[in-house]
Amino acid sequence: MHSMALAALFEVLHIQNLFAIMVGVVFGLFIGSTPGLTISLGMVLLLPITFNLPPVTSICLLLGLFASGMTGGSFSAILLNIPGTPSASATAIDGHEMTKKGIGGRALGTAVTSSFFGGMFGLVCLALASPLIAKAALRFGAPELFALVLLGITLICSFGQTSMVKALISGILGLIIMTVGLDPMMGTPRFTFGVVELQAGISFLPAMIGLFAIPQVLVGIAGKTRVIPQYRDKISGVLPRIRDILKLLKPMSLGALVGTGVGAIPGAGGPIAVFLSYDYARRISKKSLNFGKGEPEGVAAPEAANNAVAGGALIPMLTLGIPGDPITAILMGALMIHGLVPGPLLFQQTPQFVYSVFWAFLFANIMNLLISLSTIKIWVSVLKVPEKILLPIIATLCIVGTYALRNTFFDTGIMFCFGLLAYFMNKYGFPVVPMLLAIILGPNLEKHLRMSLIISQGDPSIFVKHPISLIFIILSAISIIGPFLAPALKPKRRAYR
Repeated sequence: MHSMALAALFEVLHIQNLFAIMVGVVFGLFIGSTPGLTISLGMVLLLPITFNLPPVTSICLLLGLFASGMTGGSFSAILLNIPGTPSASATAIDGHEMTKKGIGGRALGTAVTSSFFGGMFGLVCLALASPLIAKAALRFGAPELFALVLLGITLICSFGQTSMVKALISGILGLIIMTVGLDPMMGTPRFTFGVVELQAGISFLPAMIGLFAIPQVLVGIAGKTRVIPQYRDKISGVLPRIRDILKLLKPMSLGALVGTGVGAIPGAGGPIAVFLSYDYARRISKKSLNFGKGEPEGVAAPEAANNAVAGGALIPMLTLGIPGDPITAILMGALMIHGLVPGPLLFQQTPQFVYSVFWAFLFANIMNLLISLSTIKIWVSVLKVPEKILLPIIATLCIVGTYALRNTFFDTGIMFCFGLLAYFMNKYGFPVVPMLLAIILGPNLEKHLRMSLIISQGDPSIFVKHPISLIFIILSAISIIGPFLAPALKPKRRAYR
């Protein structure tokens, strides 16, 4: 076993494989930081290149993209308040506020360091606990997945700092929007109004870009206030100090744990992990009141979860042949092209290749850390570009990115509609994050709910008969009731003092 691990290490250390990792990392940072260009799209673009490459070189290239794509999404989220990936939406909440305070370099350094921590945690779990975690993930059926997504949906209440009612209205509106399209079970059109393009539903990517990017552009065009912070001083704080890392160890550990656990559950997805970790980090933090105002812990927790999801998603893919998300589905396809079928037999028939995957993922995370930290000053220099030049570039990238999704300007129109909606929501104090969360998680919530009721022949008690789903439902109830009870409990606590 040790000899195979060493042989796999020496194979990954070949110059062509290290170069493949580096190319994947650089390409992933670009893909992740560009609104509308998803990691899945990046994988698809690189996939044809891997056809004529050796299996280990292919996996090195794709894992480099996988490891860095998540980190790249946080760059645009922190600097421009435009998440490059859906999972970076949670990072934007505190990351962009730090940029406004003039510590964007520190925010990016925190994000990169936390991403590395999460990625390494996910790798350790992948290497040491794959069979156990995969076995636990197999216990998740439709009722458990519904309860997990429901828990993610209840985080809507956490983003109602100014008005809980407005946060709930925003979330409910998002749930209504996500019902547009074909019924997932019956295949009948819903709220399409005869428009053929709406039968595919509202894609969350145009919605996300519209909700975050277009209001920035509109406000910037109006010229009343600056929407993009400008850096005139020397960029500092990029490399986090040891004491800063130690202070962030608790939220990073929480994020890594949540990210790996959620990532190992097929179909759960990164957005659930990052918002769960952000919410729980806020709850256990001594600086909970600073969340949403530029708190580094609010960057560390979701970023650690972001990259830990990658390691978690590889667990069911490698051990069971079940992809945890679209990205690992493409990875699985890449392996099968080379005659390698993920599953239990992969560990028995080609154990050296499995070790190569572990080593490649390790070096991908290390190279992602080094390249990201060394290029942060270049990314921050984007803020030195005048708004009259930068805003049209952002608008152009948004249009190109949404068009590239399905090669139709209909998605671009959807993006502008959501942008106008978000503009007025911001104007009247309605948070947009609950709406985005509902649009992303809503389809899975409905699908797993209806599948569960079909399995139980309409009996709703199926959700409480399963222990795992019951635990998630109890946590969901606490998440909903907690924010309403908190104001009432605070005076009592003061009275006891």
